Amino acid sequence: MELAIVGLGRMGSNMARRLLRGGHRVVVHNRSPEPITVLEQEGAIGAYTPEDTVQALTPPRVVWLMVPAGDPTEQVLRRFADLLQPGDILVDGGNAYWKDSVRRAAALQERGIRFLDIGTSGGIWGLEYGYCLMVGGDESAFRHLEPALATLAPENGYRYLGPAGAGHFAKMVHNGIEYGLMQAYAEGFEILERSPYRYDLAELAALWNRGSVIRSWLLELSERAFRRDPTLATIRGYVEDSGEGRWTVLTAIEEDVPAPVITLSLQMRFRSRQEDSFAAKVVAALRREFGGHAVKSAEQESTGASP
Repeated sequence: MELAIVGLGRMGSNMARRLLRGGHRVVVHNRSPEPITVLEQEGAIGAYTPEDTVQALTPPRVVWLMVPAGDPTEQVLRRFADLLQPGDILVDGGNAYWKDSVRRAAALQERGIRFLDIGTSGGIWGLEYGYCLMVGGDESAFRHLEPALATLAPENGYRYLGPAGAGHFAKMVHNGIEYGLMQAYAEGFEILERSPYRYDLAELAALWNRGSVIRSWLLELSERAFRRDPTLATIRGYVEDSGEGRWTVLTAIEEDVPAPVITLSLQMRFRSRQEDSFAAKVVAALRREFGGHAVKSAEQESTGASP
């Protein structure tokens, strides 16, 4: 089949490549021209404007967006909605908030444009191993797009989950679970690193992935990271969040679902961005005031001197 991929970052570019390798006709568009040129050399059809992108497709046209959530998605989606015709299909494969997807689907339906929200997981490894695709939206659009989905995903790696928003809701919770899993591994490895034993963390991660109940792909990636840098000395412990962890926590609150692990893992990401937490200073000061506990001065922190 044919479709356009709009947004050629690491995910979008590799998805276009996987589709090309599967024999599909792929039109590619990006805000900056360089990624378009690269993919043209690999067999894609380059389109340097949204108008060119639409003109390069035959009805029913499929335009798959892989752009950052929020205002960028909103702007690009509106631009293509103005160019598409009734019966065409717009796909948002980014990490959009599911309520935005419900709203966008309704607005596009008024124009006769079919909408799919597809939660896409696989990261930079998707080109080789395939992408897990969580699909919500117009079911007829899903059926039309199935040949491309089957190429992008590993075996049994895509599902139609329900009406508009279902795909992005599932991806939101997927990423919330990911936050909790990553935090649990991180805390465990820190305890090991501080222990009286000199563990080779890469070897231990490899061992745990052989039959243990905590084996996982994240543990495989932990092994890779420790083999590259055994003490992670080159990495600063500053952790961003894409927004989906926040949305998961907010949705849990709206639905009266206790989610302490995911909530605290999100909070730990916020903590990682503080050079010196004021809240931690308050706790240290209070311990000194009520119990006479020693505190470490800012000068001692910078010099490593003992109090």
